[in-house]
Amino acid sequence: MTGTDATADTGTAATAATAATTGTTATTGTTATAETVSGGEAAARAPAPTRGPGHWIEHWDPEDETFWRGHGRRIARRNLALSILCEHIGFSVWSLWSVLVLFMGPEYGIDAAGKFFLVAVPTLVGAVLRVPYTFAVARFGGRNWTVFSAALLLIPTAAAAYAVRPGTSYTVLLLVAALAGVGGGNFASSMTNINSFYPLRKKGWALGLNAGGGNIGVPVVQLLGLLVIATAGAAHPRLVLAVYLPLIVIAAVLAALFMDNLRPVRNDTGAARDAARDPHTWIVSLLYVGTFGSFIGYSFAFGLVLQTQFARTPLQAASLTFLGPLLGSLVRPVGGRLADRYGGARITLADFAAMALATGVVIAASARHSLGVFLAGFVVLFVLSGLGNGSTYKMIPGIFQAKALTKGLTGEAAAAHGRRLSGAAMGLIGAVGALGGLGVNLAFRQAFQAGGSGTPAFVAFLGCYALCSAVTWAVYLRRTAATVAVREREAAEPALAEV
Repeated sequence: MTGTDATADTGTAATAATAATTGTTATTGTTATAETVSGGEAAARAPAPTRGPGHWIEHWDPEDETFWRGHGRRIARRNLALSILCEHIGFSVWSLWSVLVLFMGPEYGIDAAGKFFLVAVPTLVGAVLRVPYTFAVARFGGRNWTVFSAALLLIPTAAAAYAVRPGTSYTVLLLVAALAGVGGGNFASSMTNINSFYPLRKKGWALGLNAGGGNIGVPVVQLLGLLVIATAGAAHPRLVLAVYLPLIVIAAVLAALFMDNLRPVRNDTGAARDAARDPHTWIVSLLYVGTFGSFIGYSFAFGLVLQTQFARTPLQAASLTFLGPLLGSLVRPVGGRLADRYGGARITLADFAAMALATGVVIAASARHSLGVFLAGFVVLFVLSGLGNGSTYKMIPGIFQAKALTKGLTGEAAAAHGRRLSGAAMGLIGAVGALGGLGVNLAFRQAFQAGGSGTPAFVAFLGCYALCSAVTWAVYLRRTAATVAVREREAAEPALAEV
């Protein structure tokens, strides 16, 4: 598929012309009457969703404004809050080893390259697990799978508490680190689940909150590691793990009591096949490698880079490590909101350009061994990666909604088609994006192993951001006069500039 076959903005509306001129969305499946009633009148008119045994909701139509205002919004917010909690703890477990390696002094006998590999292993496992986790929501129900996947976090946490001690073989540590990958899988199922609860016009903000709240699990576990190192010393990593064991149980119990399954969400292997065949799934996957791959890779490696390249102590490294992931997590919903308003591709392109500039600053600071400038540039990279995460992920439902419109579908039929394919694509895109984090850690490992500096790795990252910028512009923003004329004559799919 060429650039002229690309899709509309993440703010694509039921009326493509409106979206193309305003960058905002109209409400699909909303009648004129429903648009004029107040929230109280909508609540009175909307039939309440029926929740059967096992917390299954039988009818769900968030694109219907009456349904959404009357009952859907409240239910969606409750599920979103609990989804954030469980995903937050999942991210903390996934990133545990970025903290645990800071506790591993000379008595462990592991060099810098070995520590980078320990951090990379959970990244790889989490990326692979994101694919089956995506489809587990439709197979078992969003609430059911959230409970199971949250409880599953007890295994890597308990295993780490047993294994992390001097004298444990490196092979055993690798295997235990791999178990932490289950925390990375939680993101895919959580995002797929929340995507089904919200209407298209709200997805950027909702998915941004869900992902951002989960991403904050990275700086939170790093802050906890800092607290333990500062108070009890670097010889007590089990104190970090002891905090999370009861939190995991609490999160699983709350999800079991208050979350819901959506009956209309059916397991559809055809959706996975269709999403995998669509070129835009892989194009957005590349963009997500640049944004989320950077975020998670830098989050896992930041402390080790400070220790290895700038000779920081564990306490000094831990006192700085959390700041970038925290800011990057907090701004992810902002990226989604900006994409809702101005278009995902526009925000994403600007973001990649800024990431390239920030990387240039980091390369210069790394070459000059300037810690202050290096920290400033790195923190900016974290913030930009968080913004890009939100804007890129918002593009997914808009792309498939727009493709539904080009097929002649309207109203709920178009919305259902968009949800079907975007939910399947999210798992694939999330998995590929997480593999970007693996690439970041392996690049650092190779750079430090070969030359003792992370500069060559940053040069490679700069090339990646340049590629992502070019792809974003070429596929989703470039629109020649001839293309516009063809679209006007043939009433083709919505405008590229609005993706």
